[in-house]
Amino acid sequence: MLTPDALQSLANRVPVMVIGAAVVDVIADAYTLPHRGSDVELHQQGVNVGGCALNVAIALHRLGINSVNALPMGQGVWASIVRDKLNEYGIISVTETTKGDNGWCLALVEPDGERTFLSVSGVENLWDAQMLTAISPPADSWIYLSGYQLTSRSGDVLVCWLEQLDLPYRLLLDFGPRLADLSDDMFARVMALKPLVTVNREEAALLWRERLGQTTSYDSTQLLQQWRARFACPLVVRLDREGAGFCDELHMAWINALPTTVVDTIGAGDSHAGGMLAGLASGWSLGQSVALGNAVASYVVSHRGGDCAPDGAELRDFWQKRLTQQ
Repeated sequence: MLTPDALQSLANRVPVMVIGAAVVDVIADAYTLPHRGSDVELHQQGVNVGGCALNVAIALHRLGINSVNALPMGQGVWASIVRDKLNEYGIISVTETTKGDNGWCLALVEPDGERTFLSVSGVENLWDAQMLTAISPPADSWIYLSGYQLTSRSGDVLVCWLEQLDLPYRLLLDFGPRLADLSDDMFARVMALKPLVTVNREEAALLWRERLGQTTSYDSTQLLQQWRARFACPLVVRLDREGAGFCDELHMAWINALPTTVVDTIGAGDSHAGGMLAGLASGWSLGQSVALGNAVASYVVSHRGGDCAPDGAELRDFWQKRLTQQ
């Protein structure tokens, strides 16, 4: 079993590149989700800088892992907020564009911590060949990519770039809630890249029905087994407080989550991916990396907002206390 002592061995043994969005999250508590024609009173929690890729970059940075961050920075009100926050975090983006402003979203948090996003796209979804020629991942890098970018208008540009890279790399792909919007052709193309895929409970059930064509009741263990047989690439299934399961070519196992009190789930999946990437960048096995992702995600859901990933000392303290309580 992985223990907090393992955090001492986190180090950049493998390069990491993070590709995706840095946007502004306006977070508000909602006693219920609105329906058509309704007028729901919200309680604003705050205005944070987020986006799947930025949340991953923050998690890596706070765990002491350096990454090359390709997070398009535009021009405008939202882009100014993003730039200020990135400077505060000590995170640098290598991608600039004058095409427009960065995107933003309204995150509605229900009393049980579940969140619903209403998003406005910006330059993070306007990739072109010029932007991509400005980034060059080192050989053998782990490259993170979110499904939000795959289903944007520039998804084809990104996949073409990945298909044409003339150096070895490994892709970590978080389909996210846009999985249902991914065309069959795009899904086939990204799966041909043999990515490590990470999905949550709802996305896993969708893979079972839509991508594996199963008509029987969804079963997480069966999903892992059939995924490995069909696609011959690793899969991580995140089941919240039930932990996470994974499979690769040699192993299949379930890793417990750390017990915690859920405040909100914003950024939980992103932070899990960031934790996994930190482990993989350190040369850890997939199972060890999933355990680290579980610990980081447990910490994040016990705090407000999606940009609250812990540093090594905070995570060690949090992790040790939870183990003592078990």
